[in-house]
Amino acid sequence: MKALVYNGPHDVSINEVPDAKIERPNDVVIKLTTTNICGSDLHMYEGRTDLEPGKVLGHENMGEIVEVGDGVETLQVGQRVVLPFNIGCGFCKNCEAGKTGYCLTADPGVAGAAFGFAGMGPYNGGQAEYLRVPFADFNCLRLPEGAQEKELDYVMLSDIFPTGWHATELAGLQPGESIVVYGGGPVGLMAVHSAVIKGASKVMLVDFHDDRLALGEQLGAIPIDPRKGDVVEQILEETRGEGADRGAECVGYQCHDHHGTEIPNLTMNQLVAAVRPTGGIGVVGLFLPEDPGAKDDMAKNGQIAFDYGNFWFKGQHVANGQANVKHYNRRLRDLITEGKAKPSQIVSHELSLDEAPDAYKAFDERQDGWTKVVLHPTA
Repeated sequence: MKALVYNGPHDVSINEVPDAKIERPNDVVIKLTTTNICGSDLHMYEGRTDLEPGKVLGHENMGEIVEVGDGVETLQVGQRVVLPFNIGCGFCKNCEAGKTGYCLTADPGVAGAAFGFAGMGPYNGGQAEYLRVPFADFNCLRLPEGAQEKELDYVMLSDIFPTGWHATELAGLQPGESIVVYGGGPVGLMAVHSAVIKGASKVMLVDFHDDRLALGEQLGAIPIDPRKGDVVEQILEETRGEGADRGAECVGYQCHDHHGTEIPNLTMNQLVAAVRPTGGIGVVGLFLPEDPGAKDDMAKNGQIAFDYGNFWFKGQHVANGQANVKHYNRRLRDLITEGKAKPSQIVSHELSLDEAPDAYKAFDERQDGWTKVVLHPTA
């Protein structure tokens, strides 16, 4: 089958690889109808992780079941399903608690596994024609009849919609509260969408890309542009000097300022300054224990200089980590089905699998208009 393979930094290609197949009785194989390029893929593409060459990328996956293992109970050939990016077993201590992003079974010795991701198990990704899905009864979320009509919405259930929702949950957002979202990439835009759905009184979006700020406004956010002045002062002005009730970090360790300088601690320290005393901060932007491509020793070891004194003095709380997609995706699916959510509003490009290498390059360069890239491997 054809698949997008990581060869090294800034080098991916479409290669012929062995077909995905049933390896255990609880597996299924799906034919990929839709898969996305994620901002997290770019960390690996740039060589900022320990990803080994030869890995098939792609953790935002949706498709049609074409083969079912003998031990699968609830799934049938022909059903359309969307998969969480993180792989859970469904029966370990963490999965039973709803913390499926930290499964103790799928990658023994590590808390958490994922499709096509560095350091999260041996599983290939779905930027390919076919994909093996382990623990399939648990991981496959079945879609309603006529799912093709909302394919671009449902595929966002694999990662960015639940992750944006998770950011607001970690922050503790309640109806009527204000929230500032740092980062207008796909996850940040989904945090905006989620906050609006949940009844936030005011949503602010910090970014310096015009296309992303425009999308944020379309979704209901007030743009906060670092090119127009001090970000914290803009947020304080929007909140009558109090600061936002909640903050969401949707950028991660490769944060850059509007001059292009990489500053890994920029978003976290600005959030401490911009969120009111006793407010909450939810962090879903990717931070890793090691960053071999970093320019300073702290960042290479996954560390940042954090303004802990101000954080402590203001009595704030912070919660972080990858989204437990299974904890949210069924309810978010139903919001899409009933027309209450439309995450596909941020899709900028629909491409074939063969176009993926060029898409990685354009997306990585943050070319204007490249917001969310959707691939159709078997269209």
